[in-house]
Amino acid sequence: METSNPEEVLAPTRDEHSTDEMSAEEPSVVEAGNVIDRGDHSISRRSIPENVLKVLYRLHRSGYRAYLCGGSVRDLIMGRTPKDFDVVTDAHPGDVRRLFRNSRIIGRRFRLVHIIFQDQVVEVATFRREPDRNAPPPDSEVEEDFLITDDNTFGSPLQDARRRDFTINAMFYNIADFSVIDYVGGLEDIAEGRVRVIGDPDVRFREDPVRMMRAIEFASRLGFEIEAETYQGILRHRNEILKASAPRVSEEILELLRRGWSRGAIRLMVDTGLLEPLLPEIYNSIKGERAPYFWKMLEVLDRTVQAGRKISDAVLLSVLVMPWVVDEIEREEAKRRGGDEPDEASRMRIGEVIVFIRELIQPLCARLALAAGTRHQMEQALETFWRLLEPPSDRRAQFRAVYRDPFNDALALLELFALSSGRYVDVFRQWQAFAVRVKRAQEEVEGTVKKRRRRRKRN
Repeated sequence: METSNPEEVLAPTRDEHSTDEMSAEEPSVVEAGNVIDRGDHSISRRSIPENVLKVLYRLHRSGYRAYLCGGSVRDLIMGRTPKDFDVVTDAHPGDVRRLFRNSRIIGRRFRLVHIIFQDQVVEVATFRREPDRNAPPPDSEVEEDFLITDDNTFGSPLQDARRRDFTINAMFYNIADFSVIDYVGGLEDIAEGRVRVIGDPDVRFREDPVRMMRAIEFASRLGFEIEAETYQGILRHRNEILKASAPRVSEEILELLRRGWSRGAIRLMVDTGLLEPLLPEIYNSIKGERAPYFWKMLEVLDRTVQAGRKISDAVLLSVLVMPWVVDEIEREEAKRRGGDEPDEASRMRIGEVIVFIRELIQPLCARLALAAGTRHQMEQALETFWRLLEPPSDRRAQFRAVYRDPFNDALALLELFALSSGRYVDVFRQWQAFAVRVKRAQEEVEGTVKKRRRRRKRN
């Protein structure tokens, strides 16, 4: 593990084995950008972890530029606590690797260095620029494909800032003089409370369609508005999201649900139409005012997450598909009764519901490239949720339900559904009270067993 002094100076050595070339222009001064002196911004080194400062200082004193970058600079300016602290430098990955013995180079498309400390991993990237594109001939009928597949061309700080996604994420904190460097107007956009894509939205969203989801994420997380041209770009290119990598899309969806701003994010995805090509089943179930309880459910979920309670990915995804699953089950039951009033004969039995849910969600899970374990947990949570809606009268069956692995996920799902829809509130309270009694009894039994063991040891 890294134990050396951050003040230690090592001689700079350019990576001789790098196959990528630096930009032809490497000016010794900051290119045309807005430089905010240390006295004119709110970032303090006291807010930056010691390990990150170690990395910044060693790079700087070894003759390299060393900047804090991205969302950490944005959050520090806004008085927030950053989730991650990333570093960018003009040192090549091999150079960084030689400076820090406790490091490793990762990635193929985008080579990074992870510097591993006992309690933290600091990610270091080299300044990059937009890759060169071979545009089709002017008379060609082939549409130009903007999708980025190679992003490993080294560049200058200005080029690195311009290749980033949004202005609010493209500022640097320079450890050399503690200034903030802003090439793209990020400070102004933070002050105005807006999310603005860098460059032409028509190009940037086709380069990486996931940027549209990230625009929505930042607007929801920070309480910002999406700048008009950026918003119109999402409307024009929403179908491009189908070209994005399925695992990246599913991770972005989970990120929207995990962090406590899901209601605003999903609402924006519906308003922009981005959800329609991505998850048409869910879009058709929640658009307009079709499922008012769903938006209340997301509100309850956001409050729960913000309170610090851990919600599993299976429950988060189950919340997202709930309106669709409910619609499909109600449609199937209506088909069975042929337009008559609901009765017991037309209701699906629990075994039928379980098979129906599995067949319903498996194509969606495959489309999102969800891991088999996540898909299984999601199925189990939804199936057990439906079991809990009809509590068994037999006490043994109730005990068996509580001790099943999916019970906690299903109970969390029932809590969210009951508190948002006003339905099955009594059922939720009964199961919650029963689960508390079972847990208390189990703890008492375990305590008694431990006491007996102690007595035997003394004898």
